[in-house]
Amino acid sequence: MENNEEITEEEQEKKAETLKPKKLPKLAPEGIRTFTVARQYDETGVSGEGVVIEGLTLATGQCVVHWLYHPPRGGIAIFDSMNDFIKVHIQPHPSNRTIITYDDEEQERFGLFNEEEGLEDEKSIE
Repeated sequence: MENNEEITEEEQEKKAETLKPKKLPKLAPEGIRTFTVARQYDETGVSGEGVVIEGLTLATGQCVVHWLYHPPRGGIAIFDSMNDFIKVHIQPHPSNRTIITYDDEEQERFGLFNEEEGLEDEKSIE
């Protein structure tokens, strides 16, 4: 009878092991990357100058942006990708001289920067 109890205990241990939380299979890479969008000029007069957007990209590639105007909330939008956001809100306004700065300090610059700064339209999203 002792042998049966051992099997039962082993089965119980196996069962208990299967109930423990396990890391989910990776359906998408992990991680969120945050960024800010600063405009050196505002050709439309709507968003203003300086840091006007805070945002994040998800592991799925989606992009969430939060415009920092009109307290208390501003506006929030979700894009399928960072490239889609750039095509809609950055590239159509080259005179804004926009700088996107990521949490790892990488920067992307868009627009008509003057030559004294040694910057040109560095990014082009197709």
